[in-house]
Amino acid sequence: MAKQPMLKFVTVERDMPQKREAQLRREDFNEIYAEFAQAKAKEQSSRCSQCGVPYCQTHCPLHNNIPDWLRLTAEGRLQEAYEVSQATNTFPEICGRICPQDRLCEGNCVIEQSGHGTVTIGAVEKYITDTAWEEGWVLPIKPSSERAESVGIIGAGPGGLAAADVLRRAGVQVTVYDRYDRAGGLLTYGIPGFKLEKDVVMRRNDQLAQGGVTFELNCTVGKNISFADLRAKHDVIIIATGVYKSRDLTAPNSTSKGVVRAIDFLTASNRKSFGDDVPEFDSGELNANGKRIVVIGGGDTAMDCVRTSIRQGATSVKCLYRRDRANMPGSQREVQNAEEEGVVFEWLSAPKGFTEKDGAVSGVMVQKMRLGAADATGRQSPEIIEGADYVEDADIVIMALGFEPEALPTLWDQPDLEVTRWGTVMAEFTSGKTAMDGVYAVGDIVRGASLVVWAIRDGRDCANAILQQMTAPQQVAAE
Repeated sequence: MAKQPMLKFVTVERDMPQKREAQLRREDFNEIYAEFAQAKAKEQSSRCSQCGVPYCQTHCPLHNNIPDWLRLTAEGRLQEAYEVSQATNTFPEICGRICPQDRLCEGNCVIEQSGHGTVTIGAVEKYITDTAWEEGWVLPIKPSSERAESVGIIGAGPGGLAAADVLRRAGVQVTVYDRYDRAGGLLTYGIPGFKLEKDVVMRRNDQLAQGGVTFELNCTVGKNISFADLRAKHDVIIIATGVYKSRDLTAPNSTSKGVVRAIDFLTASNRKSFGDDVPEFDSGELNANGKRIVVIGGGDTAMDCVRTSIRQGATSVKCLYRRDRANMPGSQREVQNAEEEGVVFEWLSAPKGFTEKDGAVSGVMVQKMRLGAADATGRQSPEIIEGADYVEDADIVIMALGFEPEALPTLWDQPDLEVTRWGTVMAEFTSGKTAMDGVYAVGDIVRGASLVVWAIRDGRDCANAILQQMTAPQQVAAE
């Protein structure tokens, strides 16, 4: 009888890939985790309990067949593991790096709930697909036949690219329009290299381009081309713009020089990593080197900003968050990494304004908070502690308060494009279909600011709904 390769969580402890020393990783933008070796990937995969109701799969937005590819990895059948993984996920190597597994698959692992420590699902997922690229198992996009239908996708972020991949593999003619000079959206310009090295994203962009997807970059809809012209040019339009409008803080001196948006700060840093000419970085406006940095916010974007600031050579980096650590929306794993790298967190602290000197910010006026009664979501609401205010010195203050949708009906001169009271596009969640004929929407522009994995799910679902709609008339005609 063959030896049972699974259910080893009792005898094998949970282990992560080796993490670079904090002092070393502060000095560059390389990813902080090493790759699993084959033996370690097999060992950690073998800890899976193969439970009858796999909560890891249920809590994955893509419903990836996680127990199946863990078992295949444990058995050394890595190419089959990759094939199972990519069957439900367009970009598994990206999700393996940036998904908040501690809140999704790993956080709901059955053996984690029983106290044995979760299976390191994300690290194994990353290992499987990185190996697939190295071994040539990732095949180029080659449709079996070409279709005449044309789809225009506005936005080259994860939702738009996932839809493009599914449609192009079916032979549909796909053109992706994006305002930036490189495809990838926040994968390219919003997420730092220490979480997602850029060659990983560029490799997928190249695969799509070589597979026949046309990219129209440096193209802003409503400026370089009208939405009406796009509709006339294509049979179907997918809106996948994401949400890029930063939430503002209305407070004294909030427009002072040195109070900057997180997206501007991160984009400048990522552009510099590409070797681009970035005047705002070179001037010091969006460069933390030698400066006291204060980041306001508690999400993953805030964590990206504080850890980027450390690597740029800030003299000090502090993060203000109005609730406590347990109530932070960002990944706890990221908070730990930031603390190891020298970031100081000021919990239960909220800004009420800014001090300035000669027109430039010099500090944040901080009011201390305490947690009171729970709000409608069940989270305790922060309350101000009177008389506990102080000033936190700062040369640059980075606002990481989240993102909102741009006013697309106005920007695109499309009053018939229905939006919610939050400004997100009204669309069916299952298909992305809007009330406008032939117009779909996916990702954050429908959900509001969310996770990359949800955008991929939406893009895939939308593309499949469009393909079903395209084949329906042919089936009727055949009958």
